Amino acid sequence: MKTLRSREGDTISIILWMGLNRTDDEAEEVLFALNPGLEKYGPVLPAGITITLPEMPAKAPERVVNIWD
Repeated sequence: MKTLRSREGDTISIILWMGLNRTDDEAEEVLFALNPGLEKYGPVLPAGITITLPEMPAKAPERVVNIWD
């Protein structure tokens, strides 16, 4: 597993995007499960929090269907 340290102003979405190229609910749930107590910091993290990133595959892009095609 990979770990990283937050910078002032980082959010969970930014952390997930930097580490996994994902920001979906599944990745967020796994991140919080691996890092108990992370939610106590609120939506904007302070600098210096060590965060363990889950090992997850990159999420496949969703298929877009255009009804006019």
